[in-house]
Amino acid sequence: MKTLQDFNFNNQKAIIRVDFNVPLDENFNVTDTTRIEAAKPTIDKIIADGGSVVLMSHLGRPKGFDDQFSLRHIVVSVEKILGHKVTFVNDCIGSVVEEAVASLDKGSILLLENLRFYGEEEKGDIPFAEKLSKFGDIYVNDAFGTAHRAHASTTIIAQFYPHKKCFGLLLAKEIDSINKVLSDSVKPVTAILGGSKVSSKITVIENILDKVNHMIIGGGMTFTFVKALGGSIGNSICEDDKLELAINILKLAKEKGVQIHLPIDVIAADSFSNDANTQVVDVKSIPDGWQGLDAGPKSLIIFDRILNDSKTILWNGPLGVFEMDTFSKGTIALGESIATATKNGAFSLVGGGDSVAAVKQFGLEPKMSYVSTGGGAMLEMLEGRVLPGIAAILNE
Repeated sequence: MKTLQDFNFNNQKAIIRVDFNVPLDENFNVTDTTRIEAAKPTIDKIIADGGSVVLMSHLGRPKGFDDQFSLRHIVVSVEKILGHKVTFVNDCIGSVVEEAVASLDKGSILLLENLRFYGEEEKGDIPFAEKLSKFGDIYVNDAFGTAHRAHASTTIIAQFYPHKKCFGLLLAKEIDSINKVLSDSVKPVTAILGGSKVSSKITVIENILDKVNHMIIGGGMTFTFVKALGGSIGNSICEDDKLELAINILKLAKEKGVQIHLPIDVIAADSFSNDANTQVVDVKSIPDGWQGLDAGPKSLIIFDRILNDSKTILWNGPLGVFEMDTFSKGTIALGESIATATKNGAFSLVGGGDSVAAVKQFGLEPKMSYVSTGGGAMLEMLEGRVLPGIAAILNE
């Protein structure tokens, strides 16, 4: 696996695919700079070597050229985080870019305009990728968040760099962290899978059953399993067409010696509202008109014990509707249990949009071993898929 450390970038132009798809407010200020910060070590290494940098990214889902999606809006934030002047060019191919790249000095940073202003980017267009490839001596992919897309800048471009391509420090760390769960894990291994739908996690569950000792199932998925086992779930969310699948998952886990843990009690509410009336009830006996919206106190004690006996922990999905304060306690307690286990030597990997949002919201991010920057990409790796953006670097 070729990484940044395998190259000296002195007098070399590195074209880096970064993931600067960051959220902007109504005044086009960046509201979360995590992804820019994540790219900094890679850029720093290249500059320190005596190289120059051409950055390319997408932002949002524009339909053609659209100023609200222009990367010019993020230049101030990028300069502040990198501690270097950043030159912005208002296109990503063509003569204006060629001239800007040709005049790049050592230590200079150039940011290209939004790749997705061209439909060819998402189509994985070969001529478009070839045009991009003219702007660097070495291709660096450091965009894990888009590594599962076979787009021109994430995958196709790599073929024009047969021996001069590598993973950036961020992407290498993402791969290493997921491998620590899937391939090189220290047992016992516990996976926590939350969220609302069994259907969205079924491939992940099937792929990791061979790799884990415990699986905690929380969130809305809980109730599909509970109903399949004959419990009364009131008005809780449920995929009725997945009841048989839930039973099959439980059978398969038993055959493989994996212990599945469902909440034994829940915080039930009489409406989907932060101000709803609530009560703690047995997960199998939720009254009609009530719905489970968070894991209950007895469940959290059990989960805490399992996690603190674990050496490797994967967390993908919250235990409840954590966006509402009333139903955030389970997710917070779970996060704190993982933080304690991590402090005591366990390796913890957090991934998936909601889990990442939760650890950030509750100040738990620094207490985890690694928080992934790519939701969809991480899920696909957990499903056992080879991501095209990763394969493109590995294939010489």
